[in-house]
Amino acid sequence: MRTSLFLKVIVEHDEKETPEKLGAELCRQLERNYVVREAELSSFSTVEE
Repeated sequence: MRTSLFLKVIVEHDEKETPEKLGAELCRQLERNYVVREAELSSFSTVEE
């Protein structure tokens, strides 16, 4: 059985870190630690405080 899960993740980060880089690292960790077959960053939005 294969299931697609859609998650919303909100992170606080330094301005030097790009959302793409953070997303790539989260995907890498999911694939490595949770035997995820495939993970990808499909979109992001930045919220100004």
